[in-house]
This record gives sequence, structure tokens and C-alpha cells, in this order.
Amino acid sequence: MPDNYIVIKLSEQRLRLWENGALSREYTVSTAANGAGEQSGSERTPRGWHRVRAKIGAGCASGSVFVARRPTGELYSPALAADNPQRDWILTRILWLCGEEPGKNRLGDVDTMRRFIYIHGSPDDVAMGEPGSHGCVRMRDRDVIELFDRVPPGLPVLIEE
Repeated sequence: MPDNYIVIKLSEQRLRLWENGALSREYTVSTAANGAGEQSGSERTPRGWHRVRAKIGAGCASGSVFVARRPTGELYSPALAADNPQRDWILTRILWLCGEEPGKNRLGDVDTMRRFIYIHGSPDDVAMGEPGSHGCVRMRDRDVIELFDRVPPGLPVLIEE
């Protein structure tokens, strides 16, 4: 194992950050409602080794709304949610993942990056500790800010059941 990496354990709905070979942070998350899987269009969370391909949202306010990895200028609120019930809220920060295992989570119909799988912030009323996303790893805004500030691009991420 590398000295610095993230492990996301689907069965526990937990994300653990390892720094200098030791567990440094642990967060409750929400992964895919459809469970684990790598197939494009499955709305499942891909397994295996990944890397943080890009960090998006540095300096944005907590609750900033993103669409297609761009801040919209909106801040999440219950009123905004009521006006847009169909939106899958991606808030505050994005850690865009890319697969590292060709044929499993990289290239072709299983490519994590082309599936737009992120670790990202979500509204406070979204349940954590239970599956509920469309494939991404959802976190509380305060937690994703802390994680974002601690990890570099290229950091290894292992997603396992």
C-alpha cells in the first residue's frame, strides 16, 4: 500500500484517509443506491483502484452548486431544492476519480472518469451512512472541504465492498 491514500468501504459507507501510513481521518459517506458496479449507465459505484484525477471548486463557498463540474453561481438552499426537485445535487467541492485498472474501471464501457464519478459535497438533508447516490461518493460539505484541502491530485483511492 502507498503511504497516502483513501479507502472507501461500500459495506460500511465509510471513507478513510491514510497519511504517512496511518489512519488520519474517517468520514461517513453515501455511495450508489444501486450498489457496486463498473458498467457505464449502471448508476453504481465502481470498485478497485482509482486516482484523484482533478480537484474542482477550490475557494468556492460551502453549498456552491456545480453542474458539469462548473459552479453555477447558486448556493444550495431548501427553496432552490424545492424549485428543482429533479436535480442530483453536487455541492461545494469535487474530487473527480479516474480508474487505474484497464478493463475493470478504466477504458471502454467501464471507465470511471468517463462515467463522471466524483467524491463531492451534498445537502445536509441527504442521508449519510446508507447508499443513495447515482454512483458517486457523497459527503457532508464540511467533510469534503476538509478532505479536499488535505489530498493532492493523483492520490490513490481504493473502492472496495
